[in-house]
Amino acid sequence: MSAIEESVRQLAAKVRDLKSHINTEEATKTAFIAPFIQDVLGYDIFDPREVIPEYVADIGKKKGEKVDYAIKKGDDFRFLIECKTVGSPLSLDHATQLIRYFNVTDTEFAILTNGEIYHFYAQLDAANRMDEKPFMTLDLANIDARIFPHLEKCTKGKFDAETIIESAEQLKYIAEVKKVMASEFKEPSDDWVRYFAARVTTRRLTAPVIDSFREIVATSGSQFMKDEANRRLKSAQDLDEGRSPEQIPPPADDAANLAKALPADDGIETTDEEVEAVQVIKAIARQAVPVSRVSMRDAKSYCAVLFDDNNRKPIVRLYFNTENWRIGVFDKDKKEAVHAISSVDSIYDHADAILDRIKALATEQ
Repeated sequence: MSAIEESVRQLAAKVRDLKSHINTEEATKTAFIAPFIQDVLGYDIFDPREVIPEYVADIGKKKGEKVDYAIKKGDDFRFLIECKTVGSPLSLDHATQLIRYFNVTDTEFAILTNGEIYHFYAQLDAANRMDEKPFMTLDLANIDARIFPHLEKCTKGKFDAETIIESAEQLKYIAEVKKVMASEFKEPSDDWVRYFAARVTTRRLTAPVIDSFREIVATSGSQFMKDEANRRLKSAQDLDEGRSPEQIPPPADDAANLAKALPADDGIETTDEEVEAVQVIKAIARQAVPVSRVSMRDAKSYCAVLFDDNNRKPIVRLYFNTENWRIGVFDKDKKEAVHAISSVDSIYDHADAILDRIKALATEQ
C-alpha cells in the first residue's frame, strides 16, 4: 500500500468513526479537513507561510469575505479550499466566495469539501475562471483506488501544475462520459438506440421502430455488463488456480446462450459495487482457501456469496439494493448477523467473522 493510499484510508476510518459526532463546520475542519491538508496533501497546517486559514482578499465592493484555507508555496497559490459541515451537500451555489477568489487570484486549483467528499476544480474551460464541474472527486465513504496516482500529484512533494492539468482534463471528461454512458444504459436515448439499431436491422428507423428497439438496446446493455462482470470473476478464479491467460478460454458470446444464462426479465441487476464486494471477500478468503471456492450468485433482494457455489453454504449476503447498504455474515450455525456498512471498503471491518465462516465451511464434510 502506497503512502498516499494509507493516509487516505486512515482518514476515511476516522471520518467513519466520528462523523455522527460532528455537526458544525468548525468541528469538521478540525477533525477532518485539517488532517487532510496535513496528512494527505502534506502541507504544514501550523506554518502560516503554507496554510493560511480564513484567507481574506477584498474583491471590488465585497470587503472582508473569507475563504476557509489558502494553500501556498512561497508566493504562489496552490489551492483555495472552501469547507462545509460534514454531511452537507456540495454545490457551487453555496461556494460563491471560492469562485470569486479563484477568479481574481493566480491560483489554478480549488477544493470544495465537507470533510468526507473532496471536489477538485481547475480552469480547463476558460482561463482565470473556475470550472463548473470538478475534474476529480475523492469520496472517503466510497474510495476508488484509481484516484491515488492522480491525488499524489496534488501533494506538496509531487506538485506540478502542468502535470495536474494534463491529468485533470482527462479525468474530467472520463467522468462526464461515464455519466452519459450510465444514463444511456439505464434509459437509452433515441440517438443511442438509432446507433445500434442501424447496425442490426435494415428496417427503416421510424419512431415506432426506434421505440421497439429501445427495450432491446437497454436489455442488451444490461446483459453485456453482467457478462463482463462474470467474465472478470471467472478470469480471477482461473488465474488463482495457476492457469495462464493464454489457457483461459474466451467468454462465450453466442446471443442465445447469453440470453439463457442471463435472462432479460429476471429483474436481477448485478452492480459494479457488488462485483467489487465479492472481490474483497475473495481477498479475505485467500488467507484460508483458494478463491475459486468463493462464488457469487445474485438475486433480486440480495447478492449471495457462496462456498463451493452451494446454496446451502452461504458465506455472506450483500444487501446493496437500497440506499443504506448492509452485509449479512453467517456463523457456524448458519445464523445471519446483519451489519450496516458505508462502503465496500467497510467489509474489511468484518473480515474476522467472514474468515471464521470460511474456515468452518472448509472443514465441513
